[in-house]
Amino acid sequence: MVCENQTTLMHFVLLAFPYPPVLHVLLLFFFVCIYLLTLLSNLLVFLATIHEPQLHKPMYWFLCHLAIVDIATSTIVVPKMIASFLDGNKGISFAGCVTQLFSYHFVGCTECFLYTVMAYDRFLAICWPLHYSILMNRKICLWLCMGTWFGGCLHSIIETTLTFQLPYGPRNEVSYIFCDIPAMLKLACVDTSFNQMFTLIDIGLVAMSCLLLILVSYVYIVFAILRIRNTDGQRHAFSTCTAHVILVITFYTPLGFTFLRPGAEVHLGGAVAIFYTAVTPFLNPVIYTLRNKEMKNAILKLKGRKS
Repeated sequence: MVCENQTTLMHFVLLAFPYPPVLHVLLLFFFVCIYLLTLLSNLLVFLATIHEPQLHKPMYWFLCHLAIVDIATSTIVVPKMIASFLDGNKGISFAGCVTQLFSYHFVGCTECFLYTVMAYDRFLAICWPLHYSILMNRKICLWLCMGTWFGGCLHSIIETTLTFQLPYGPRNEVSYIFCDIPAMLKLACVDTSFNQMFTLIDIGLVAMSCLLLILVSYVYIVFAILRIRNTDGQRHAFSTCTAHVILVITFYTPLGFTFLRPGAEVHLGGAVAIFYTAVTPFLNPVIYTLRNKEMKNAILKLKGRKS
């Protein structure tokens, strides 16, 4: 597509999603509450991990990084939506749009890598318990955490550069709740077939490679658990993996909907985006806390100490 009267855009307008005016106050209340609860729940997980020596283990350090990712994911999108509900201003500067897209793909890719590393950690803990302390020592744990952030940053730099090197104008209405690649490519003044194909292959390759590694890890984990003769041992081993499996499902389901169906209806895409940018970051610490007795005890101790 070639745009006539092309101009240099200084800002975009986030159309978000259509909703009846009667729901304005209710949606504002929902987003404020869900954002505050997301901050509180993830901060509790982070502080409990830092303050409780019993949680100074690789599994909880990865969970600590996941809490940071969840806070960042929600902060990238939700505060801007709350501001637009309050003052009606849906505009975002060009630089703000670039920052939003980069930040979202940075933490999103990092989260994808984190789930893979967490699956690898569970694989070592269950399949190689006698060698776990050697194979997953503090130094290796640190390098794995740094690798997830570096990989996410590198991926986001590539995607952001390819997206914003395109010419934009004069249309500036983004049919989405934030600046994301599929919505931005629709506004470009040139043919974006290459960008669409590259984005699909790049994100698909990262996501499917991580998912494949997670599935392979859990195949080995299931066979290892089935070889445990003690029923209580089997139950305990399964319980340590259940929360992670649920998180992986809640992460990959909306991801697949967004990037495998880039032409989906705006209201459906907006609903899915709200789920993985507002709801999922709140659910992650809740799921892990409810499924983990050590984390629940650490949070209760932390609350008692603050009181």
